[in-house]
Amino acid sequence: MNEKYFPEEIEPRRQKRWAEAGTFNVEVDSSRPKFYCLEMLPYPSGRIHMGHVRNYSIGDALSCFKRMKGFNVIHPMGWDAFGMPAENAAIKNNERPDRWTFENIDTMRTQLQRMGFNYDWRREIATCTPEYYRWNQWFFIQMWKRGLLYRKNATVNWCVKCNTSLANEQAEGGFCWRHEDTPVEMRELEQWFIRVTDYADQLLEDLDALEGFWPDRVLAMQRNWIGRSRGAEVDFALADDPSRKIRVFTTRIDTIYGANAVILAPEHELIDGWIAQGRAGNELCEFTERQRAVAREDRISEGVEKQGVATGFFVVNPFSGEHLPVWTANFVLTGYGTGAIMSVPAHDERDFEFSRKYSLPIRRVIKLSGASEPDDAPVEAPFTAKDDSGVLINSGPYTGLAVPEAIADMTAYAESRGFGAPQTNFKIRDWGVSRQRAWGTPLPFIHCPKCGIVAVPEDQLPVELPSDLDFNTQGAPLAEHPTFTRATCPQCQGEARRDTDTMDTFVDSSWYYFRYCDPQNEQAAFDPEVVDYWMPVDQYIGGIEHAVLHLIYTRLWTKIMRDMGLVKFDEPVKKLLTQGMVCLASFRCPEHDYIYPNEVVDGKCSFCGREVETGRIEKMSKSRKNTVDPDEMIRVYGTDTVRLFMLFAAPPEKDLEWSEAGAEGASRFLNRVWRLVFRWCDKLDGAFDGEFSPSARALRRKTHQTIRRVTHDIGERMNFNTAVAALMELTNELYAFEGALNGEAAVEDRFAIREGLLALVKLMAPFTPHIAEELWEALGGEGILVASEWPEFDAALAKDEEVEIPVQLNGKLVARLIAPADVDDDSLAEMALANDRLQARLDGRQVVKTIVVPKRLVNVVAR
Repeated sequence: MNEKYFPEEIEPRRQKRWAEAGTFNVEVDSSRPKFYCLEMLPYPSGRIHMGHVRNYSIGDALSCFKRMKGFNVIHPMGWDAFGMPAENAAIKNNERPDRWTFENIDTMRTQLQRMGFNYDWRREIATCTPEYYRWNQWFFIQMWKRGLLYRKNATVNWCVKCNTSLANEQAEGGFCWRHEDTPVEMRELEQWFIRVTDYADQLLEDLDALEGFWPDRVLAMQRNWIGRSRGAEVDFALADDPSRKIRVFTTRIDTIYGANAVILAPEHELIDGWIAQGRAGNELCEFTERQRAVAREDRISEGVEKQGVATGFFVVNPFSGEHLPVWTANFVLTGYGTGAIMSVPAHDERDFEFSRKYSLPIRRVIKLSGASEPDDAPVEAPFTAKDDSGVLINSGPYTGLAVPEAIADMTAYAESRGFGAPQTNFKIRDWGVSRQRAWGTPLPFIHCPKCGIVAVPEDQLPVELPSDLDFNTQGAPLAEHPTFTRATCPQCQGEARRDTDTMDTFVDSSWYYFRYCDPQNEQAAFDPEVVDYWMPVDQYIGGIEHAVLHLIYTRLWTKIMRDMGLVKFDEPVKKLLTQGMVCLASFRCPEHDYIYPNEVVDGKCSFCGREVETGRIEKMSKSRKNTVDPDEMIRVYGTDTVRLFMLFAAPPEKDLEWSEAGAEGASRFLNRVWRLVFRWCDKLDGAFDGEFSPSARALRRKTHQTIRRVTHDIGERMNFNTAVAALMELTNELYAFEGALNGEAAVEDRFAIREGLLALVKLMAPFTPHIAEELWEALGGEGILVASEWPEFDAALAKDEEVEIPVQLNGKLVARLIAPADVDDDSLAEMALANDRLQARLDGRQVVKTIVVPKRLVNVVAR
């Protein structure tokens, strides 16, 4: 063993041995319990960053621990490889996106392998390969057959110069990303959709089974995103044509006597009809045209002013018979409910704000039960309670009813008279899965003039992207390719046109980890029996930014596959961890505002030389240009040091502030352990049967307590930082024990040191596997450490001989007792009452009660 620790020599050698031995390669083994550990697959943008390193270090440590605990651990890696960045790079550099993508994959794979992560690289996938996206297409065909996939007109962002639709990210600020002087238009296009709403109830209700296993924040975000609303639909007949009705969805039918208007979305079909008939005024035409040009999400975003105009038409309130004006407003949307609402300003904050702005009447129809104020008192703020605390007023025959009773009675009345019905709506919409970009999975459908839409025969899959595709066209590349669109209808054999849309890239990431289970299968997306062994995922790790879209879509995909008979479970992920961000402290320069550590030299701004002060903590990101290159840190400190810092600096769910001083501290710890093993590796005995000295017993107790604590912290809590802290405490104990020997180590002392060092090195394996392997070998360990058994603690040895007990007087700490670990409550009380410091504080007061928390606390109550 070398006297000094050289990670640059150790780490490649250990990685080579793991690879040659196939240490991390696994297959189905029904004789062993399985554990599926998964981190969200990365987009191959060029290089990994510290956020990746943290995410993968967490998964790697857990995988190593579970493997050493006897589990058959699958821990795969792949690439979410389709998407806009590759296509944009291809346009910018006049090259193919697949070349750019695979070059980046090669770079990032090399970086991950340099980190020594315990992936089974035989299972690697890239979602941009035909071998993968063939099955995207197969799934779409199955959904089409089952009626879960359909086409309809939808509004998209459109650039007239590009002659194509744009994703929302390409139309930020209302202008095209390629033509910054060209305003984006909103156009109606035929788009493909998956019927998410068919599964909305399941997606919502199955969240209950994830309570305690998924973060509360994620569950709350998903419930809000799904947004189930129970209410009623009510028809308001047009006053000038009672045969035509506006159907309104409301969760508060009990407030209908307080309605002052019906408000339509600017896209509502009635408005289209009035405009086409020439019955709409100029103000209405201009308003609807202006609002339709604004993205719907932007119209309802926080802080946007509520705007509207009266249409000049009126409807009849079906309960009161009152004529109400019809308005249109920017905050009413099609796609949720019916595209029409009734405005009840006395009992809705949004309607209250809108009605005050446009001087619409405000009438109270509910008040607090028992309130003494007059029923016609002015409304200063809306009353929105929906429970028994509210009673109806000014509401005809329903006056005096409590709100819940009124909702039930009025819904039943509307249904019995044929102008309404109970209705449940969802905020979540069907998933628009088609894109007019080219770097994605082609839709597997053919458009025939005679037969309509026809699926590509499954034996002709995959429909591949053309190898000579020109990404620099002014329109959609697939649509302009000279041969791609030409097809023969599989049904009538006539000339037909191939669909030129590609799939949303969330499709790729909705089922990728099923493919990891069976990545070489050429006959199916996966073998259900293989997936039945490995799935569901036992631990999923990724960012909170994926809480809704990806994590809802992947849950949806699983339920669809279940209904297809491919899987037997409802939920794909048992436990979810959303790790915190990696952040970096900035500095404040008087001239250049916020700058980063690499732009500061000797406390001065590298641009202007002025003194800087502490700035703010910011998330590391390439856009901010404040990233730290993992390769550079590995070159300076070694892989194990970087991994150790990432796991020690903060609990995994909290944000972590990158600090080079912290990395130096992790490096110092590893060097301390190295020096300790170096001094003792050739001086240790194997066994000892005699009596241990008190100091040797104390060291052994600390060793077994550390095994117990690290096992619990990783296996039960996933608190890697406290586990590392326990390893540091054991190291300090070993150093203190060594120092007390004064160069004279009896056989029992050498045994205690050997036991402590072997435990320490084994416990380090999940965090710092390279140095742990090296030290394990130096201590005489055989085989590959990360594939060996996890150490077991001896409960008797881990038991404290003495415990420290706080003593309180009337709840305030006055003394501490040192008592035997097995002390009983009566003895504790006697020891506390006999304590000199307590007696001095009593000062003649009478003891009323003595409260003992077993082996934890004594509280003496006196007066």
